[in-house]
Amino acid sequence: MPKQIKVTPLAEESLGVRSMCTYIETKDTKILLDAGASLAPKRLGYPPHPKEYRALATCRKKIAEKAQKADIITISHYHFDHHTPSYTDWFTNWSNPETAKQIYQNKLVLAKSYRSTVNASQRRRGWLFSKGAGKHAKQIESADGKTYQFAETSLKFSDPVFHGPENTELGWLLMLTIEHADEKVLFASDVQGPIHTPTLNQILAEKPQLLIIGGPPTYLAGFRVKEEHIQKGMQNLKTLAENIPTTILEHHTLRDEKWKNQTQPILDSAAQTGHKVLTAAEYSGTKNNPLEFRRRQLYETEPPSPDFIKWLKLPLQKRKQQKPPI
Repeated sequence: MPKQIKVTPLAEESLGVRSMCTYIETKDTKILLDAGASLAPKRLGYPPHPKEYRALATCRKKIAEKAQKADIITISHYHFDHHTPSYTDWFTNWSNPETAKQIYQNKLVLAKSYRSTVNASQRRRGWLFSKGAGKHAKQIESADGKTYQFAETSLKFSDPVFHGPENTELGWLLMLTIEHADEKVLFASDVQGPIHTPTLNQILAEKPQLLIIGGPPTYLAGFRVKEEHIQKGMQNLKTLAENIPTTILEHHTLRDEKWKNQTQPILDSAAQTGHKVLTAAEYSGTKNNPLEFRRRQLYETEPPSPDFIKWLKLPLQKRKQQKPPI
């Protein structure tokens, strides 16, 4: 594990929310990666449980605290679990315009371009960010394919890579390699394994000591993602684990209740080469607490209060404007 680059996971699936927000610190600079967090509006036929909202509130607090310390905030792409938009949505994002302002105010924001190599949805979201939360930033730069130097720390952004398989409708994102004192940490958010083999080759070429990566969305296999793409993502993830000393595996993979069994062969293969594959919670020394796939169980074993049920019955726009009673 890196010693000169300090890595602190803040919000992740293993911590109960949809996010990959990570705080990274070197002696030269402090960086907040993908400062967003959200909950699935519906999963297994259920809206978020109060336990998920409590986890989201906790993660939001940690993000806000580290944002105060950060010099730089990065945005790999414009999904709401990877940046904080400047409107009120307590239902899925647990945020409002003030939340976004506090995160991005007076920061250097290095972000995926919303003008090139982008799908329609992210183009609109990126534009809205630039006119909303982004206006509070000290500076916003499109970081696609660029490298930034801060004393002895470099931030190298990839050219846009696919958010999963080639030509996916979900669009593109940026990977980021942070290098300091002969150490490298590579952040690859929603590459989904990666499913796309050229993305695998880019990661291997960087030779990081620590990889933070979003795994394949196994919970969507045969439904929204082809089985062959899931298998390719798992195969490529195994290759990474065999070649990189430490991998933090997060995001889509941990939305599947079978994630432990599905990833065990990868952990075993990594161990044979003396490598480790961990969740963000495990890396932080805390207990795994993925919640999304447990919704049905949570509603059955920990029924919400009457006030919460009453809030759930409000029209969607009112739920967005009003914090749930948790």
